[in-house]
Amino acid sequence: MELPRQAPAVTLVFQTVLTHGPLTRAEVGRRTGLSPGAVTKAATPLLDDDWIVELGRPAGGRLAGRPATLVAVRAERAGFLGVKVTADELFGVRTDLTARPIATRRAALDSRDVGSVVLAISRLVQKLVTAPSARKAPEVHSLGVTISGDVDGHTGTVHHSPFLNWHGVPLAQLVEKATGIPTVIENDVRALTVAEQWFGAGAGLSSFAVITVGTGIGAGLSIGGRVVSGAHGVAGEVGHLPVGGDGAERMCTCGNRGCVEAVASTQAIVEQTRQATGDPTLTMADAVRLARSGDAAVREVFSRAGHALGLAIASVANLIGPERIIISGEGVATYDLFADQVRTTFAAQAFGAAKDCDLIVRPLPFEEWARGGAAVAAQQLVAPETARPQLSRRVDRAEHPERVG
Repeated sequence: MELPRQAPAVTLVFQTVLTHGPLTRAEVGRRTGLSPGAVTKAATPLLDDDWIVELGRPAGGRLAGRPATLVAVRAERAGFLGVKVTADELFGVRTDLTARPIATRRAALDSRDVGSVVLAISRLVQKLVTAPSARKAPEVHSLGVTISGDVDGHTGTVHHSPFLNWHGVPLAQLVEKATGIPTVIENDVRALTVAEQWFGAGAGLSSFAVITVGTGIGAGLSIGGRVVSGAHGVAGEVGHLPVGGDGAERMCTCGNRGCVEAVASTQAIVEQTRQATGDPTLTMADAVRLARSGDAAVREVFSRAGHALGLAIASVANLIGPERIIISGEGVATYDLFADQVRTTFAAQAFGAAKDCDLIVRPLPFEEWARGGAAVAAQQLVAPETARPQLSRRVDRAEHPERVG
């Protein structure tokens, strides 16, 4: 089950129809810059192999006196699985080629031990494969697993995941052996960004960013139509930007002090609320309740979090100049408590026209993050040459002794 690869134009046409279709051939040409003849030549093997289908004429649509036929991706041509791993739960989804969810499942994690998590993923995958709603689903091509932290999708290794306390785990290999399904892994925020790029609020944009707020603070960056990983696979770690101020001495999960995450993550907010109130038993729900009831000390905690997030968002806007920044994650359920401060700080720190960046809040449940895993798996099939566009092997300093640091 492989996409025809006769020419780069084939992949370009297929991706365009996948993310923006159904489209007429003329519209495909306008979006890709290909001539009508080149579009027809690229579409032919895709039609012959049932990757795309002709749907007929759009209402009132005609092109140069001839009916304008729509072409669309044949969604049932291939299926994918996605699993999002959190510190205490798994979220799974089975999709078709267009990432439309066919079945969803979730499972609690009894242990964060690598073997236990791999076994739990295998069991969840089995439930997705045998789900009643998936009886007529497309054949599963591959599985995408997403997890927070320093994840090397190129080698399939989790170098470090703070919330699971994992180091150097060959997760793709372990999951593939346990499930028998070809497996790719990716940082969870980058995977979510791929899904937003292809099927969500980033579709059609030349550049955008996804910033997630919750247990951790992360960012996915899409530049020039590609989701970037960076030379070392950690591009977008805005949660570990130093922000100084009142949070300069707070310890972060990464071991440093003064990071955005040390001030604005869920646990950081809880810890600061406990300090402000003197009550060591308070939960996040308690912090939210006190802030919304007008408790000045607790509202100040959320204000500091909003300031740190505003600095992070402005840094992203200043560095890459995205058309849009999408704010998501489980923390957006309480976004109203620091939204004003985020925008105030962003407006003060964004440079020049970067202030015009479109900021949107987009609540996305973890099932959507799992869908990001399925989108990454699909990307390996549809566009393997761009799936890891910025990821290179880690530099061996012994090979380059002239490098400093």
